[in-house]
Amino acid sequence: MAYRAACLFLVVILAACSAQKDPLEELAVGERGRVVRVLDGDALVLDTGQSVRLIGIEAPAAPYRNREGEPGYETSKRLLEDMALGREVELRYAGLTRDRYDRALAHVVTTDALGPRLWLNAEMVKKGGARVRVYPDTAAANAPLIEMEKKAREDGRGLWKENAWPIHDAARLPEEAARFQMIEATSGAMQGSDERFAVCEIALQGAALILEIQKSAAELCQLPDGTRIRARGFLKDGRLEISHPLNLERLGD
Repeated sequence: MAYRAACLFLVVILAACSAQKDPLEELAVGERGRVVRVLDGDALVLDTGQSVRLIGIEAPAAPYRNREGEPGYETSKRLLEDMALGREVELRYAGLTRDRYDRALAHVVTTDALGPRLWLNAEMVKKGGARVRVYPDTAAANAPLIEMEKKAREDGRGLWKENAWPIHDAARLPEEAARFQMIEATSGAMQGSDERFAVCEIALQGAALILEIQKSAAELCQLPDGTRIRARGFLKDGRLEISHPLNLERLGD
C-alpha cells in the first residue's frame, strides 16, 4: 500500500512539472516567415520583408555609419545566424508590436522541421550571445530570461567567457562606461525626482551613480537602504535608467 501511495505521489509530481506553462503560450501569435538575413544578435529580416527586433534581449550593436560595432558583435551575430538563417519562424507579441523604424517587436520561435523548436530570444541569452534588457511595453514572458542569463554567466558561455560584458562595481565605474551597462552596488537613500519619466532616484552607497527609477518601475522606490543589487539600464551623465522591475535584481534573494 505504501509503495502504491509513493508511486501515485511521484506521478502527481511529474504531472505537475510537465504541466508548467510555456512562457510564450499566452502571447499574441503574429506573422510567419523565413529568416533571410541576420543583422546582428537581436535583429533579423523575414522573406516577407519585415524586419524583426528580438525583445527582452540586448546584443552588441552592429557598425553603423561612422560608429564601430560593439565588442562581440560578430560572435553574437554568428550565433543567431547559426540558429535562425533559412528557418521558418513565428512571431509572438508581448505588447507593443512595432517600433519607430517599423520593426516587429517580438519573441521569435522556429516552426519548421529543419531542427528543434527554438525560442530564439532565450537561446541567445543561454548561449551568451545577448544580455537581458526589459522594456515595459514588451515585458511579457521576459522573466525566465534573467535566470538563463545568470546560468550563462556562471558557466562562462559566449561573450561572458570573452569578458565582453563586465559587471561594474558602481563605486569604481570606469569613466568611459556608457550606453547599456550592468552594475552591482548597495542601495542608499531614495528621493523624489524632477525628471520627466522618473518617479524617484536612488543613491548608491560609496558611488556617484544615481539610479533613475521610471514610472513603469515605481515599485522599486520602496527598495530598503542597504540592499545589495545588480541593475541594468542605459547609462548617461552619471545616471542609470531603470525602466522595469526586472532590470533590478536583489542579490541574495
